[in-house]
Amino acid sequence: HSSEAYTPDGENQYTPSDISRTEDANFNVIRVGDELCDALEAQGLHVLHAREIYDYPSYTGSYVRSGEAIAEYLAAYPGIRLVIDLHRDALGDGDTIYKTLADIDGVMAAQLMFVMGSDVNLENPDWRENLTLALTLQDAVTQRYPTLMRPTVLCDYRYNQQLCPGYLLLEVGTNGNTLDEALAAVRLFAGATGPLICTWIEE
Repeated sequence: HSSEAYTPDGENQYTPSDISRTEDANFNVIRVGDELCDALEAQGLHVLHAREIYDYPSYTGSYVRSGEAIAEYLAAYPGIRLVIDLHRDALGDGDTIYKTLADIDGVMAAQLMFVMGSDVNLENPDWRENLTLALTLQDAVTQRYPTLMRPTVLCDYRYNQQLCPGYLLLEVGTNGNTLDEALAAVRLFAGATGPLICTWIEE
């Protein structure tokens, strides 16, 4: 859901394409993906970033479109071991919007959450392997930053995670967070998980 965006703040103002969404890649989840790529590359990983928008103008079918794109990447680059599907959560009640926040040594960061699929409704042969990886990475983050991760959510859907072992859906903050809080979160995430991901990929 690449057009998902955050609460405008300071210089991070954008023209919305829908509620809490924008096609401007400087202010939506694509920008957060750019930051995550840079932070993981700083850990010694080689990263590809799919920067297309799959959820606009139609939200319906966005998983089909993004899944087709990821399948093409996996076919073109068979050495890919890890896929991170970035999203932004939405939390609210009526006119009230909630943010998730962690204070990490004075750095205000959006909280992160893995959303993992299963095989309840559709075939998803690697879901246990994917879930194990998510919990391993969550533990690595929590050991270093105890308040940065929200509990992992296990769902009946598969979120394209049937495409390969090592496929994770990562929610970065909510529509109540600012872009800066989301960027801080993925930098911290990469710093805590990068060495572990490097080891896991080499196994």
